[in-house]
Amino acid sequence: MTSRNLPLPDRVSAIVFDCDGLLLDTEPAWTVGETAVFAEHGFVFGPEQKRLVIGKSISESTGLMGEYFGRPGSGPELVDRLLEVVEEQLLLGVTPMPGVAALLDAIGRRVPIAVASNSHRRFLDVSLEGSGLASRFAVAVSSDDVERPKPHPDVYLEAFARLGADPARGVALEDSATGIASAMASGAFVITVPSLPGGDPEGDVVVASLEDPAVIEWARTVQPI
Repeated sequence: MTSRNLPLPDRVSAIVFDCDGLLLDTEPAWTVGETAVFAEHGFVFGPEQKRLVIGKSISESTGLMGEYFGRPGSGPELVDRLLEVVEEQLLLGVTPMPGVAALLDAIGRRVPIAVASNSHRRFLDVSLEGSGLASRFAVAVSSDDVERPKPHPDVYLEAFARLGADPARGVALEDSATGIASAMASGAFVITVPSLPGGDPEGDVVVASLEDPAVIEWARTVQPI
């Protein structure tokens, strides 16, 4: 996969990162939880099922699970079990995605940065602390902090607002279709790093990894507005 031909902006108001699957490798923890819930209801959890839930809020994903299990409306009953398993996994520690450390070091303190996540606050905080990256971000917005989660733009708009930055002059980094839709709706320039193979992901620039040389070089030279 190579980047698309839109040039990366050389001056930006701020840079906002998605968390799960983009900034941190939390998807294995969520996959363990999702696999457990599916198994407990007699279903196998594989790539098709992962596409059903990835990037969505807890309430939306568990609602879809309930429908998949033939139990519409049972989503709220599934939330506690899913979150119980996921939190157990996150407390074991979280690894940053490839390229994250180099990218953050390259940006330094020249441009304001934030996190905009569809996770609940407690999971966002546990993930950032477990990864050792919490201190790198002065602003971290969770789905609990806004009225509407992704794919609505609220988490991105809130993150840019807390940074005092214009989203139309900012950059968002995403990995899922739900998150990409949220970032695009905020008006930000979107760098997409797809977490699942296949398809034709949207975004102003699409790369296979944050280790992409063009993205790292951009991070070294981008300037604040």
